[in-house]
Amino acid sequence: MTALAVTWWGHASATVELAGLRVATDPLHVRRLLHLVRHGPLPAAPAYVADLVVLSHLHLDHLHVPTLRRMAPGSVVLVPRGGESLVPPGHDVRPVVPGEEVVAAGARVQVLPADHDGRRLPGSSLRGPALGFRIEHREVSLWYPGDTGPRQDLAGVGAVDLALVPVGGWGPTLGSGHLDPDQAAAAVTEVGARWAVPVHWGTFWPAGLRRLDRRTHERLFVTPGARFAAALGPGPPAPVVLAPGERVEL
Repeated sequence: MTALAVTWWGHASATVELAGLRVATDPLHVRRLLHLVRHGPLPAAPAYVADLVVLSHLHLDHLHVPTLRRMAPGSVVLVPRGGESLVPPGHDVRPVVPGEEVVAAGARVQVLPADHDGRRLPGSSLRGPALGFRIEHREVSLWYPGDTGPRQDLAGVGAVDLALVPVGGWGPTLGSGHLDPDQAAAAVTEVGARWAVPVHWGTFWPAGLRRLDRRTHERLFVTPGARFAAALGPGPPAPVVLAPGERVEL
């Protein structure tokens, strides 16, 4: 049994294997979402199998109902309280809020606060708190902060084996409530991680925007992973920059 492995499927979607436990983060397995077009391969069949699914907030690109419908039934799904009605049937749905500590699928999960818009859509009454997660299973640990801006409380998260940290966006601006590559590198260093995988970059981009604004496309889509790795240096934390669909054992 592999103690720790990660597959990045693109955007914020990944499967992390923690001592035999399969954890899926914010699954989004489609070629197109509204005006956003996927660049790269669709996630393969293993992306749909998880013991535990964590949903960081209610935005369409993080809580994607059609993808959740295709996830293998029976997984535990942790969702921000207020968004539980969005999760399709067939799963063990558990609404959570920052500050909670729960046991889910055999793992100990600390639910963390994140600085991000918790609404489903602008103007929507459907909302819940934006979340991050620290997950530990058989002494192997993961930190996934979800979408968040810089925070002052990261030293309290506790050191982890793997940080799965957002470093970019889908344009045309990054906006507040996100980390850029330098801020993400500072965050994982403050938390303390053995390895750090950058996510939320290089996957979705608005149709046609690349031709209109090549500099923005380069900065927010093409280079965030490499810039994150450069900001970290050789580590620790050691940067692990993956291509969509790539799996690595750590």
